[in-house]
Amino acid sequence: MAPMTYSIVARCPDSGMLGIAIATCLPAAGRVARFLEPGVGVVASQAQILPAHGSRILDALREGASPDEALASSLALDPGAEHRQVGVVAADGRTAVHTGSLCIPHAGHATGDGYTAQANMMAAPGVPEAMAVAFEAGLGEPLAPRLLDALEAAEALGGDIRGRQSAAVHVQRADATGDLLVDVVVDARVDDDPEPLVPLRRLVDLARAYDEGSRAGDLVLAGDLVAADEHYRSAMAHSAGDPQVPFWHAVALAGAGADDEAAVAWAELSTRGRVEPWVELLDRMVAAGLVEERVRRGLVGG
Repeated sequence: MAPMTYSIVARCPDSGMLGIAIATCLPAAGRVARFLEPGVGVVASQAQILPAHGSRILDALREGASPDEALASSLALDPGAEHRQVGVVAADGRTAVHTGSLCIPHAGHATGDGYTAQANMMAAPGVPEAMAVAFEAGLGEPLAPRLLDALEAAEALGGDIRGRQSAAVHVQRADATGDLLVDVVVDARVDDDPEPLVPLRRLVDLARAYDEGSRAGDLVLAGDLVAADEHYRSAMAHSAGDPQVPFWHAVALAGAGADDEAAVAWAELSTRGRVEPWVELLDRMVAAGLVEERVRRGLVGG
């Protein structure tokens, strides 16, 4: 299998979420290089990828092995270990990492509190260290944008000597339910693009906007409009002009009887393209019994 080039695996110290970000000059990096299980750990396998490292290490972590023990036992079964790079972060934040002596230079890794960054076939030295600096600089921010910050730092030093083609960010919650619609916070992939980190940033921002918008909606239903407004403003700041956030927030506010606040959200919707499809959607929701007629009247009149 052709070499994958740089990645970071990490645990958020605030939320306990686990995540991975990877980029390379091959299509669909996010398809093959990641292994993540909430409550267990996350593994990146790259350079000459051996997917068995991901599954074996997660199995060992689940059975109580430390990251160092899990990595060592998996590498012991691999005759090509010196061609591999493997980064491991357990659910408790402990780490382990391996860069084989035969990985194509520039190759290396850097570790810190709850993360490992690893790179091979880089255009210049110092990439893992730059990734570490960028990741640590975002402490306190959500995990996904911090992971993407690390990828962008790698690219700023030249990234993969061959160029760039694909990238991915994947984050899951710590308190897994088994329902991927709930557990997966971000699953953003750009499989073939000459500058994959640019659209990937937009996808990560949109995922954050939808998550913040969902929190705002829940708070509206709970009657806490002040807290809802804080999350809604964050959602709007990251939504890149997407009309979904103001639409659903307006509907939630109108349904809760917060007519003035709903009017503000609806007015924002009108700045984000044609309103007619959203009015039609609202009509269909009323017809399906999902929204009360008074909500429609409050938002669009008639």
